[in-house]
Amino acid sequence: MTPLMLRQLWSLVDATQVALLLNLDDASLVQWLLRQFRIQQPLNPEEITILSSYIQSKLSLIRDLAHQKD
Repeated sequence: MTPLMLRQLWSLVDATQVALLLNLDDASLVQWLLRQFRIQQPLNPEEITILSSYIQSKLSLIRDLAHQKD
């Protein structure tokens, strides 16, 4: 994953409504973030897999950040 992709992902997380980040279950949140990311930038299948795994590994951090904004 490139540094640009990381910045884009975390910008997307920051711009997402807190209620959405907190209320979706894990699988739905991963899929929603992937969908939104792919609107901004096309991804090949390998990038989708890498990004999906990365998001999954950071879900607790994403939710912690959302709680802080709440």
